[in-house]
Amino acid sequence: MSGGVRGPWVALAALCACFFMVMLDSTIVTVAIPAMLGSLDATLNQVIWVNSVYLLANTVPLLLTGRLGDRFGPKRVLVFGLVLFLGASLWCGLSTSAGSLIAARAVQGLGAAAMTPQTLSFITGLFPPEKRGAPIAVWGAVAGVATITGPVVGGLLVQHVGWQWIFLLNLPIGAVGLVLGVWLLPDWRPAGRVRLDTTGALLASAGLGLLVFGLQNGQHYHWGTIVGPVGVLPVIGIGLALIGGFTVYQRRARDPLLPRGLFDNPIFSYANLTHAALGFATTGMFLPLVIYVQSVLGLDPVASSLLCAPMAVAAGGAAWVAGRSRVPGRTLIMTGLGGLAAGTVVLALLAEPDTEPLILVPGLVVAGLGIGLVFSPLTASATLGMPPHLIGAASGVFNTSRQVGGVLGSATTGLLLQVGLGFAVPQAAREYAKFLPPRYVDEFVERITAAAQTASQFGGEGPAVPSDWSPAVVEKVRELATDAFHLGFTNAAKATLVLPVVVLILGMVCAAGIRTSPTGNAKNSGLPSERVGP
Repeated sequence: MSGGVRGPWVALAALCACFFMVMLDSTIVTVAIPAMLGSLDATLNQVIWVNSVYLLANTVPLLLTGRLGDRFGPKRVLVFGLVLFLGASLWCGLSTSAGSLIAARAVQGLGAAAMTPQTLSFITGLFPPEKRGAPIAVWGAVAGVATITGPVVGGLLVQHVGWQWIFLLNLPIGAVGLVLGVWLLPDWRPAGRVRLDTTGALLASAGLGLLVFGLQNGQHYHWGTIVGPVGVLPVIGIGLALIGGFTVYQRRARDPLLPRGLFDNPIFSYANLTHAALGFATTGMFLPLVIYVQSVLGLDPVASSLLCAPMAVAAGGAAWVAGRSRVPGRTLIMTGLGGLAAGTVVLALLAEPDTEPLILVPGLVVAGLGIGLVFSPLTASATLGMPPHLIGAASGVFNTSRQVGGVLGSATTGLLLQVGLGFAVPQAAREYAKFLPPRYVDEFVERITAAAQTASQFGGEGPAVPSDWSPAVVEKVRELATDAFHLGFTNAAKATLVLPVVVLILGMVCAAGIRTSPTGNAKNSGLPSERVGP
């Protein structure tokens, strides 16, 4: 241990500042989607990519960056990642087109990938096994609170200073984290030379990248040709094949990204599957929810962020309780996942075009309590008892599992939302077209269907109307178009929220295999105190 009793906790503060910033950026973008659609003249698919490309770039290298910490020392890799992250944040804030912003977010994700595994590695090095419960609880609480706080902070910034500041905010936070990190974190050097599995990294990166690209852009390309002879389904198939090849290669590699023995403890495997389900659900539920409260219920970014504030408070309180609880970790995790699922179901049932926003608060609070209960005990279960030489790889894998879940959650939820809009909006348009003269019906349906896939409807302008239509007809068309879009989007969003709930139920099944001592009550080696297995 380094720095006596006070030293490790002060160093933990620096780590939490970095980790909070990374987790905040995984959800803060969602509240700015309507503003970005109008400001950048972007399509819904492009703006979804602003979030997905960050998650993807943050996910793909995690296995490699976890090993880089073992090779070059966690402090060096963390500082490099933080500098890269801050530079990309400035680029994001200065972007004036969707393409530039997507590229900047990709670089930002790479910086986050370099930082994230090192934070958990430092905790295991700064604190002995018998004292890791409390700092891991703090680390988990930071993750939970940052995940929920993102939409709240984002709404305030978008409303008052512009969406660019959801990225520029990182600069002062990151600067403080950089100073504290350079000053307080020990510069550990690896005892031996760690080889890097570049082949495995390439297989994993290419496979996951192609899979997510195909899933998220399938609807955009109508599940047909992307360019030349290359189609969406072959891209997805190649991605799956490369991921399968990565799995096979890891069994034969001399120095694999997934070291042999890493999954010998079944609890680690169950924890990673549960972490993936949590990442999928938290990312997947925010996308339709945030667009719904702003574009359908008409809340401005500040009002929508305040609507989410009780959720953030509930998550913070639950995380504090979970970190100090003597209740077995598995019980807390399953209760938390169940609470998040129940809260999401309540939100889906209550969502209507004319729903009073405050009616959604109970569902948001239940979901926040669920998220807060999960992070600390899940992190403790995954890391306590892990041999020191596997800590870097283990932290990389554990964070990768959440990010993989988040990437797939963003991609598949975005896909379902776009598919849902393709069915629900035309159906709603046909219902409202009955109030128009027959000669306007077909064109009305066509125009509102096209507008729902672009920035025009999300920005409140509605579909373009021919100049030769009379003013009375134009006014009626815009009124009916707004009502049709609100109904169609609400129905599509409600259907989309079913997927995160199903994934959370699967996560609860996986969590049933996590049998450890109560949170923060690990003894000495930190090995599980109960029999492993369901």
